Amino acid sequence: MSWSRRGVVHESVVGSLPQWLEPIVRATETVDVETMTSFIPTEGSGRHSAVLMLFGDQEDLLLIERAHDSTTHSGQPAFPGGVIESDDLSPTHAALREAREETGLDPSGVTPFGLLPDLWIPVSDFVVTPVLGWWRQPSEVYPVDPREVASVHRIAIEEFVNPENRVRVSHSSGYVGDGFQVRDLVVWGFTAGIISTMVRLAGWERPWDQTRVIPVPVSTRASEDPRRTHS
Repeated sequence: MSWSRRGVVHESVVGSLPQWLEPIVRATETVDVETMTSFIPTEGSGRHSAVLMLFGDQEDLLLIERAHDSTTHSGQPAFPGGVIESDDLSPTHAALREAREETGLDPSGVTPFGLLPDLWIPVSDFVVTPVLGWWRQPSEVYPVDPREVASVHRIAIEEFVNPENRVRVSHSSGYVGDGFQVRDLVVWGFTAGIISTMVRLAGWERPWDQTRVIPVPVSTRASEDPRRTHS
């Protein structure tokens, strides 16, 4: 079942968003799944989940670092999110619930404004709906359960745009994909793919050295084949 459609933007809230988010709104209205990934969900693909791409009032993004001994995506930076449960009303409801459970976020301070197309992650067999939100009233965030989340970060979008922080990330499987070195984190795989695509579509991308390649950090679960997480 597909919960999201290309170009879904809640028009009733667009006028309340800050001007600097206008390029993201425009990108959300036009992006299609083929632009995001080569792994297209089909009927019956995977378990449905949702992640929250939350834009903060400091022109930043909220990311978590998964616990280093978790069973999947160990140690990887990611958007808050998880499986859509039977009592979740929508992907938006699920993404906000998961963000609260993982970071202590107060969902009442978030204005959801759009959905990106459903994306399939074959390695974990999830179909993921990225939910875009405006953090109009920021609340304290922290790792609610250290067994699941090692750290929580608000990272300025400029850090993702800065060419000095952009890299390509390689895996022993042969995978090479876009990545970011921000703070003490290496953002790669599914999460980096979404950020990279939205930065480009928003017109924020600046020329960067795509020949600069680093290996997948040893702190992440190298046994997983990232060729099956994002293209």
